[in-house]
Amino acid sequence: MATICVFCASSDTIPPHYIALATEVGAEIARRGHSLVTGGGSVSMMGAVARAVRDGGGHTVGVIPRALLEREIADHGADELVVCDTMRERKGEMDRRSDAFITLPGGIGTLEELLEVWTARTLAMHDKPVVVCDPDDAFAPLRAQIDQLVARGFARPDVNDALVWCATPADAVRLAERSGHALVPSDEELAEAEPDTR
Repeated sequence: MATICVFCASSDTIPPHYIALATEVGAEIARRGHSLVTGGGSVSMMGAVARAVRDGGGHTVGVIPRALLEREIADHGADELVVCDTMRERKGEMDRRSDAFITLPGGIGTLEELLEVWTARTLAMHDKPVVVCDPDDAFAPLRAQIDQLVARGFARPDVNDALVWCATPADAVRLAERSGHALVPSDEELAEAEPDTR
């Protein structure tokens, strides 16, 4: 059994098929016997994935900053709700508790979370699987941007080996179950990486 962290939207203005996607991912996590870590919100995709895991008999942990406790409508149904002081502490706690990461479509917070765990993996700071489930190409511009960074020499080609893209909830959870493999960062990448101040 693994603990899978899911990064996803907390916006209530998104099309309903994204809520359905989160529900399917949560159901698959529970069906395969895993636990869930989220950002601790009860709304939108974040709430949907957590409810689906619990509905399937799985364990859920929500990690939420105190400032968002009411704004984001905390997931008080979580088996464990961790309240922290800052966003940095939130991400650090989510990372610490997780064996793998799945990213679903979301906003800039979701994008930041993805980029942080992706970057840490390329720098060999962890070898946990990083999976993006993107059935309707919401992240296509990001993939194009990474290709541009590689083409211009800002990133090495194997940064794309540090995560896996897929289009279905079943594939997302299956891929999250795989053991990661460590990448070896260059000296230049290590020098460019900001220190972890959490």
